[in-house]
Amino acid sequence: MIEILRRYGLIALLLLNFAVSADAPVLEAAKTTQIPINNTEYQETIVTNWWKLLLDLPLFANWDRQADDIYEPSFSPQSEAKLTKYVIGIHPLHNPKRLFEVYGPIVDFLNSNIPEADFILEASRNYEEFDRKLYSGHFDFAMPNPYQTVNSLKHGYRVFGKMADDDDFRGIILVRRDSGINTVADLKGKAVSYPAPTALAATMMPQYYLHTHGIDINHDIENRYVGSQESSILNVLRGHVAAGATWPAPWKIFCKEKPQLADQLEVKWETEPLQNNGWVVRKDMPAGLTDKVAKLLFTLDQHQQGREMLARIPVTRFEPANDASYGPVQKFIATFIKTVRPLE
Repeated sequence: MIEILRRYGLIALLLLNFAVSADAPVLEAAKTTQIPINNTEYQETIVTNWWKLLLDLPLFANWDRQADDIYEPSFSPQSEAKLTKYVIGIHPLHNPKRLFEVYGPIVDFLNSNIPEADFILEASRNYEEFDRKLYSGHFDFAMPNPYQTVNSLKHGYRVFGKMADDDDFRGIILVRRDSGINTVADLKGKAVSYPAPTALAATMMPQYYLHTHGIDINHDIENRYVGSQESSILNVLRGHVAAGATWPAPWKIFCKEKPQLADQLEVKWETEPLQNNGWVVRKDMPAGLTDKVAKLLFTLDQHQQGREMLARIPVTRFEPANDASYGPVQKFIATFIKTVRPLE
C-alpha cells in the first residue's frame, strides 16, 4: 500500500510539472543546460515517463499482458467434486432467526459427521409456506408438527424418528395475571391468539379443549392467528387478546430469556398430550444416508455437545419412530374436524 501511494505521488508531481511546463520554464531550462529542447519534446518526455510509471502500478500492471498470461485459478480433482445438497426443513416453531440459532448447530453437526453430503437448513416464514414446501416434496428431511407429519405421508414421506418427551406436547392457554379471567366461560366475547390454524399443540388442541369446556370457538370467541409462538405469547402480554395459546417448549424459552415479562402471565389451562413432532424423510432418499442421519440424531443425548444442542430446543432426545407411531394423532384430527372446524 505504501509503495502504491508513493508511485501515485510521483505521478501527481509529473502531472504538475507537465502543466507548469506549458508556460515558460522549458526555455529557461534549455538556457541553463545548453541542451536544445523545445516545449513539445519536453512534454512528450514527461508523458512517456508518466505512462511507464502508471503501467508499473499494481492496478494497471496486467493491462499489457497477453490473454494467455492472465492468472486463472486451478482446482484439484477433489475440489471439483460437488457434494449432493439435502434440504432440511423445520416447521415454524420459532421465527426464522431463532430457528437458525436453535437448529443450525444440529445441521452443522450432521455436516461435520457426514462429509459426503451437504445439509442445508431452510426456515419458512409461516406455516403456510412450510406446508407448501413439505407437501410439494421440496424438503429432503423435515421435522413437521404431528398434524403435518400425518399429512406428509400422503406426499411421498415416511416417518423415521420424532422428538421425545411426549408429555410436553400439549397445548397451554395463557392469560395475564391481572386479567380477571378465572373460568373458560370468561373468554366468551373476547379474542384468543394462536400461531396458525394448522399448529397442532398450540392451536388445534387448545381449541378442542375450549370446545369440550363449553366454548363454541366459531361463534363465542374471536380467533386470531398471529404467525408464531412468540407472537401468540406477546399478544397476551400486551393485552391485545384475553388469552393466548402455545405449547411448553416456546413457553419455557420465554420464561428463561424474559423472566420478568413471563411473571406477568400464567398458564391457566392445559390440554392432554399427544405424540411429539416427527422426523420425516422423502422416500426416494438413499437408505444408507437416512440411517446415518438417524443415528446421529438419536445419539445426541449421549455426548456433551449433543446435550447442549438439545437443551436449546428444549427436548431431552430424539428417538426412533415410524408411520404407525402417529395413529393417535390421526384419530385426534378426525375428531377435531368432525366436532370443531374443518382443516382443509
